[in-house]
Amino acid sequence: MSKVSVVIPCYNSIKFIGACIKSLRKQTFKDFDVIIVNNGSTDGSADYVRREFPEVKLIDLPKNTGFSCAVNTGIKASDSEYVFLLNDDTVCDEHAIEALVASMEKNKRAFAVQAKMLQMKHPELIDDSGDYYCALGWAFSPGRDKDESKFKKKALLTSACAGAALYRRSLFAEDKVGLFDEAHFCYLEDVDIGYRARLKGYENICEPGAVVYHEGSGSSGSRYNSFKVELTAANNLYLMYKNMPFLQILINLPLIVIGILIKHAFYTKRGLGRAHLKGLRKGVSKIFKNTEKKVSFGKKELRGCVKMQLELWINIARRFGATGA
Repeated sequence: MSKVSVVIPCYNSIKFIGACIKSLRKQTFKDFDVIIVNNGSTDGSADYVRREFPEVKLIDLPKNTGFSCAVNTGIKASDSEYVFLLNDDTVCDEHAIEALVASMEKNKRAFAVQAKMLQMKHPELIDDSGDYYCALGWAFSPGRDKDESKFKKKALLTSACAGAALYRRSLFAEDKVGLFDEAHFCYLEDVDIGYRARLKGYENICEPGAVVYHEGSGSSGSRYNSFKVELTAANNLYLMYKNMPFLQILINLPLIVIGILIKHAFYTKRGLGRAHLKGLRKGVSKIFKNTEKKVSFGKKELRGCVKMQLELWINIARRFGATGA
């Protein structure tokens, strides 16, 4: 049994997957195995991996089941202490896994430790340094597009970006944090599971000593498009419903409405207003279809909820001026 299982969801990534796996071969940390979950690729990715990288365990899914289902499939197929979720369009620095494991083992309350993700084409800039969630109903990565040299300290997060994050596998148990919610399909599924972990009293960390280079939008095509906007809007409503008790939703409702209106104006300027409205409608439908997935709030979760509410307000300030993460 390996210490770490690297789980890579793969979708039409023949341009990227080779470099990703080759960077894993160069890791200073050696006690890991690699599981690639081919998510219905049609570009020959699976055959390429099978031919060029025989050491990799390849799981073929017949169709694109979404990010959440793919990573859950890989997690279930692993038997390691830790699971390193990694996007297929990344390249890891040779010390990345070593640094993530060291950070995880220093913090026994950590659910996830993510790498500092740098932009592949502009490695002096941050791609993702972890996510905060604020009372406007926004998830954001404060480091994005900023100078990577300013992000040298570990930071506590709302959630880790699952594009390059190490997770404590035992906490995926149903009576702990649980697996990724497949109702999300993709987008914000990592914020959802990270938020859930915080409610349970665990921590999510960005480890700047672990560096991963990310192509960015390698599968979906761009930072803003109708597919992303629609799914993100739907999943965000669903995320709030799931992870907040009714009273907390009421407390935050004025700010949530303001947040939705600002987002709609932003997307409308980019010709994506219709996609945003469609996503909001789908979000309401998703809530009614998945009422059984709402977090059960016992004493532990209510304590976590109070702590998170304070952070939701603080994170508004982070979003509009503070640097961090």
